Amino acid sequence: MKEEVEKALESIRPSLQADGGNVELVAIEGKVVKLRLQGACGTCPMATVTLKQLIEARIKEVVPEVERVEAV
Repeated sequence: MKEEVEKALESIRPSLQADGGNVELVAIEGKVVKLRLQGACGTCPMATVTLKQLIEARIKEVVPEVERVEAV
């Protein structure tokens, strides 16, 4: 599952990096993916929207068994 999640994140990274941010996979606990938003994404007021609507949606497309994504 880790490799598939990393592939999903790689497809999202260019968009995040264009805005001065990034994302790091911290852990996968069961069906929960834990991520750390970095750079501009870590302090952006829209970080929750980015996490849920962009990142979580993409991960679930690639890895349907993921139940949710959380920021740590």
